[in-house]
Amino acid sequence: MPSSDARPIPAASPVIGEEEIDAAVRVMRTGRVVQGPEVAAFEAGFAELVGGAHCVAVNSGTSALHLLLLALGIGPGDEVIVPSFSFAASANAVRLVGADVVFADIEPDSFCLDPAAVEAAITPRTAAIMPVHLYGHPAAMDRLMPLAEKHGLAVVEDACQAHAAALDGTPVGAFGSGGTFSFYPTKNMHALEGGMVTTGDAEVARTLRLLRNQGMEQRYANEIVGANMRMTDVSAAVGRVQLTKLDGWTERRRANAAYLDGHITAPNVVTPTVAEGARHVYHQYTVRIRGDRDAAMARLSEAGIGNAVYYPTPIHRLKPYWEPDQKAGRGWELPETERAAAEVVSLPVHPALTAEDLERIVTVVNGLGESL
Repeated sequence: MPSSDARPIPAASPVIGEEEIDAAVRVMRTGRVVQGPEVAAFEAGFAELVGGAHCVAVNSGTSALHLLLLALGIGPGDEVIVPSFSFAASANAVRLVGADVVFADIEPDSFCLDPAAVEAAITPRTAAIMPVHLYGHPAAMDRLMPLAEKHGLAVVEDACQAHAAALDGTPVGAFGSGGTFSFYPTKNMHALEGGMVTTGDAEVARTLRLLRNQGMEQRYANEIVGANMRMTDVSAAVGRVQLTKLDGWTERRRANAAYLDGHITAPNVVTPTVAEGARHVYHQYTVRIRGDRDAAMARLSEAGIGNAVYYPTPIHRLKPYWEPDQKAGRGWELPETERAAAEVVSLPVHPALTAEDLERIVTVVNGLGESL
């Protein structure tokens, strides 16, 4: 196993290069720094990733989810089916519009919503399904969309980890009523901070533009109650630069993942599975540890291999969700979610990895052996 004094390999490596810095400075010198021409150009460029859908830039991925739910008219009295195995923002957005979260289990291979579990969770109050394209793997949209159509449900895609992922050639963010993306610094591309909503519905897009800008399209001509969730032109300028690099970064991630797939042989480490027809973009390279996960993570860290658990506590066990459900006498049976939360570890897969880094990761992981 490599010595502990070797250069640490970080779990994530955000990129802010000279081109991004130059773009930000250029915009700041114009004096027009909020929701101006750079934002409009970023929206137009991003549309190419999602089959030409309308794109509305906002200030975060959470805001994107929140505003899309509002634009679709989802609120008090409605239920939205959400995976518990996700970042809390997925469920938080539902609560923020006053709707109720209904948790459904995941498929063990993709870590995404199980369509059978979703169907079992549908009630007369169900208004929407929120598939999360977790770790960059597309959810089973080929099975979820017919289910939504059968029951007349909206589909809100949480694609915050899945820029340029696709299923059977259709990009995520282009399947449902709308999709949402995040540009947080650890994502596959970023804009310092920000989010994007995508939709094929022009009226929904217009409503989103009103909602992000205090409910107005023309200054002081407020049409609805809105908020300030605008993206800055500085962020948009950085995002435009990163759009030009996304294809290369994505292929590097996929190549890194292929190397790890082909060289990790430890019998107690289960490498990711990719569904047929899926284009996985590997926001995370997530393995399962069949054994003592804490010991495995400690050994990885000692060897300088960055690692993390996404997510150690499923959303349904977090305080804001667990306590109200317990008081209401409500529980959730989510065995695959619980199993994943107990087993997963994410390893470095970002495009800054070198061939030497990949070899070190494999050597350390294979060195875990059968002893855990």
